[in-house]
Amino acid sequence: MDEQLIRTIVEQVLSQMQPTKPTQAPPGKIPIAVSARHVHLSEEHVKLLFGENYTLTSKAPLSQPNQFASQEQVTLVGPKAALHQVRVLGPARSLSQVEISMTDARTLGIDAPLRYSGDTSDSAPITLIGPKGSLYLKEGCIIAAAHIHMNEQDAKALHVVDGQFVNVQTCSVRPLVFQQVKVRVSSRFQLEMHIDTDEGNAAHIQGNGYGELVTAGVHKAPAELPPQQVQQLVPPKQTAVMTKKLITEQDIKELRQQELVIKKRTMMTALAQDMARKKGITIVRQ
Repeated sequence: MDEQLIRTIVEQVLSQMQPTKPTQAPPGKIPIAVSARHVHLSEEHVKLLFGENYTLTSKAPLSQPNQFASQEQVTLVGPKAALHQVRVLGPARSLSQVEISMTDARTLGIDAPLRYSGDTSDSAPITLIGPKGSLYLKEGCIIAAAHIHMNEQDAKALHVVDGQFVNVQTCSVRPLVFQQVKVRVSSRFQLEMHIDTDEGNAAHIQGNGYGELVTAGVHKAPAELPPQQVQQLVPPKQTAVMTKKLITEQDIKELRQQELVIKKRTMMTALAQDMARKKGITIVRQ
């Protein structure tokens, strides 16, 4: 086959693998992006792998403001295998970090822990190879736990707070509920939930999708994660009160609490009752 044709095909395939803009989710829904394996590098390690005075060059912007997928790629090497052409994300950070899926970890032969981004203490070691050098990280390779980025307005609309853990159901052909998803609130963020490729495959989401909150206010962090995460939780009010004479399906859809108190003679439509059962909401009649 012609060399130029091969190069064109490869570039087309790689372009399909690049991060895309978040899905325009319906009102009240949360865009979900599947994040493939990638690397964050410090300035020092950029120079070590790509050369002195080297600067990462943007290939495509990411959904989060001022973040981008760079032109640069590295090879990840573990005891059992290597993963080639792993994308470096920019800009450079203060600390290098490698994010992979559990399938990747098994392929490489490393025991990468489930962590939130930035928490790399005592995580898995890994070797990175670039065009100008190689780097051995004694720690820094993790499986990134699912999380949601949002700004203050999004948090207010969804009735959640920074550091809270929530449950999110995917709106996909294979609906799954992701439990204990951490909420991260900052004025720098755009609303989007991040999951890895294993999680995306399980939910039958390719690239981008969307989901919705089904329960909120989980009071403990997953067992695999550092216990200090629990200290950041601020649980929301768990009981809602409605004085309406008729409760509709839309009323229940918009409800974020797990218990609803209504008057004894309040009527609920059949669809509202079905939605309450689906969301696990307890109805208490006064």
